Amino acid sequence: MKYIDPHVHMSSRTTDDYEAMSKAGIVAIIEPAFWLGQPRTEAGSFKDYYSSIVGWEPFRASQFGIKHYCTIGLNSKEANNVPLAEQVMDLLPLYALKDNVVAIGEIGYDDQTEAEDRFFRAQIELAKEVNLPILIHTPHRDKKRGTLKSMDVLEEHGIDPAMVVIDHNNEETAKSVLDRGYWTAFTIYPRTKMGSERMVEVVKKYGSERIIVDSSADWGVSDPLSVPKTAQLMLDSGISKEDVHMTCYQNALTIYSKSGNMKESDWADGVEYDQSVLYGGNSVLRGQDPKKTDKDIVEN
Repeated sequence: MKYIDPHVHMSSRTTDDYEAMSKAGIVAIIEPAFWLGQPRTEAGSFKDYYSSIVGWEPFRASQFGIKHYCTIGLNSKEANNVPLAEQVMDLLPLYALKDNVVAIGEIGYDDQTEAEDRFFRAQIELAKEVNLPILIHTPHRDKKRGTLKSMDVLEEHGIDPAMVVIDHNNEETAKSVLDRGYWTAFTIYPRTKMGSERMVEVVKKYGSERIIVDSSADWGVSDPLSVPKTAQLMLDSGISKEDVHMTCYQNALTIYSKSGNMKESDWADGVEYDQSVLYGGNSVLRGQDPKKTDKDIVEN
């Protein structure tokens, strides 16, 4: 089977992860803009970061036969530095229409402050202006209230639920999000958020319509192979291959293809790559012999 991981922070992962993901059947990924583990202090650091996920990371992924997309946004955690957030808002339109950008996100609430609300709403309006889907980050604390509030705000702004992915769901929020028509994504972490076994039970209970599985792998304890591992556990648990295909591939493709930038044809015949090609004078190989392939022979 082929898989899409629609939420993985590859700027914090290694090339070994890309190799393992490709071998496991992951053909496309989406890298949402997020924070770095410590606060950024200048707008220029955001500019360089956004540039890396629309430039360097797509190149790095391509060297291992994976198609890379991203989302652009101001993370809710960093919205509380208001002077800096105002500068970042001026940057976002410069990146929102880049070729591999498939949504505005991940945006929403962290501590559910007034500043977070202000910049959440501003980015919803940006998504409307550029006609992109929206990726919502639901808070780790007081999740249910934050999730319901996020949906209320989206509806205040007239956003079609079919254009929104609400992520980091759990058993407490799943039904409310599904009932209101949103794409309902689940982050599979080794010990927190949603585990693979719990995800199996969610799919057994609700089916596969509008449900998305992702890894959200980042610089913390996480697993970039969460999607294929969860898919295999689903199959082993008696969930149909069609439901696995929907939750671990097709649903992500359906919503993010609404951006106009994500197409199955981008990887259907394999992602063409030549490891002898450099990006800004840089290679990912560090002295290893480069490999070269083309769309006629690549198989994932």
